[in-house]
Amino acid sequence: MQPVFSIAVRVYYEDTDAAGVVYYANYLKFMERARTEWLRAAGFELDALAQRDGVMFVVRSANLDFMKPARFNDAIHVDAAIGEHRGASITFAQRVRRADTVLCEGDIRIACVDSTTHAPRALPAALAARLKEISP
Repeated sequence: MQPVFSIAVRVYYEDTDAAGVVYYANYLKFMERARTEWLRAAGFELDALAQRDGVMFVVRSANLDFMKPARFNDAIHVDAAIGEHRGASITFAQRVRRADTVLCEGDIRIACVDSTTHAPRALPAALAARLKEISP
């Protein structure tokens, strides 16, 4: 995976279990932060998309592989790269790594939905255009 975007995250005590290892569900939180920051860096704020375009994003599916544990106080990076994108969804290839060591990776598919009815909606035109510019 060639990272399109990466954020640095410090593992806090609250992210870990009693053994000092990151609790598995917290990898999803780290990945969510990276996707949100990717959108922000691309010029799209989630609250503005909801207010202006009447859309929000929900996770449709998540497929993760856990290779090695992250531990309390680790400095990790969370990468997000655009995979497939369709009319109403985007799939991100994501990794959590400590330096060059991949700890967890997976594909997260997010769906664009109406912010009121939660029915599927097409991606806003500006976001769809941006995806075409940067996608392989």
